[in-house]
Amino acid sequence: MATTGRDYYEILGVGRQATEVEIKRSFRRLARELHPDVSDAPDADERFKEAVEAYEVLSKSETRELYDRFGHAGLRSGGFRPTAFDFGSLADIFSAFFGDDVFGVATGPRRARGADIAAEIELELEEAATGVTRDVPVQVAMPCAECGGDGVQPGTAVSTCENCGGAGRIQQVTQTALGEFIRAQPCPRCRGTGRIVEHPCETCSGAGRTLEKRTLEVQVPPGIHDGQRIRLSGEGHAGALGGQAGDVYVLVRIRPHERLVREGDDVYSTVDLTMTEAALGTQTTIWTLEGEEELDFEPGTQPGAVRVLRGRGMPVLQGFGRGDHRVLVNVVVPHHLTDEQRRLLGQFEQTATEETYKPDEGFFEKLKSAFR
Repeated sequence: MATTGRDYYEILGVGRQATEVEIKRSFRRLARELHPDVSDAPDADERFKEAVEAYEVLSKSETRELYDRFGHAGLRSGGFRPTAFDFGSLADIFSAFFGDDVFGVATGPRRARGADIAAEIELELEEAATGVTRDVPVQVAMPCAECGGDGVQPGTAVSTCENCGGAGRIQQVTQTALGEFIRAQPCPRCRGTGRIVEHPCETCSGAGRTLEKRTLEVQVPPGIHDGQRIRLSGEGHAGALGGQAGDVYVLVRIRPHERLVREGDDVYSTVDLTMTEAALGTQTTIWTLEGEEELDFEPGTQPGAVRVLRGRGMPVLQGFGRGDHRVLVNVVVPHHLTDEQRRLLGQFEQTATEETYKPDEGFFEKLKSAFR
């Protein structure tokens, strides 16, 4: 659950149309200003954590889109959990987010965050209404059990890369009219690790990770919408060199219902009445989110009339109450009549008066209230 209720854009001091570069630049500025290593302000620690949380949300397209549409409630329903950092070193924070130090140049081999995993589940509309727990199978890279994730065969030694001195990067200094220009790039010999592994782990071939099949339990909250994603923090691929694991994003799809149509938190259905049932009144079976239910229709029910079952729609996601179930009446007119049926209908029409078809008082008010 999000630890702050403040607007993330306000925390970073950027507008809602800010680009990725602007968001990154603003976070860098705040991090240098608020980190407890450099700030003596009593609230610096709390404000710094808010800035980290805001950047974690707005720097990723998936969580930013969810936040823009549904706010903090959408993040909670999507399973977002802020990353728990030990804010001991400002350089470590910049390494975690940007892969470099405070000044934008890496000073040694860095742990790399693991990749995210995408998964998908399908639900029935009734399951989306009540909430459900689903098992999701995934294939995920886990730290190698043999070498502990460092990619080195147990019992063998690792040497420091002589080319970069263990930094993992080499720098090229160029003299220009404006001064020295420093360019850093990964060391080609050790591939940015800062070390030379003579004997890679035989189990993982030096990768430090092995693929495993896992089953994750996903809790789908009541009222979830089609197309929303649920985030399982830290359940993705393991990071390199002991880096933070990625996340799993579970896309929720809701199958079309045969009898019900969802619109926001409301559900809609239709019921067919014969013209005699509509004229005389009847009791018929309708389908609701809870199953079949008997519903009474008064004599004189008109085509297009809407019966509203208050509070019988979808639950409000991460909120209170439920939407409504609206039942649209369709009056079925016969296509084929016998001679006797025609005679009886003609006899009825001859005896009908204006009073027969006069609408009830307040009919239009009732019709308008059904769509409120």
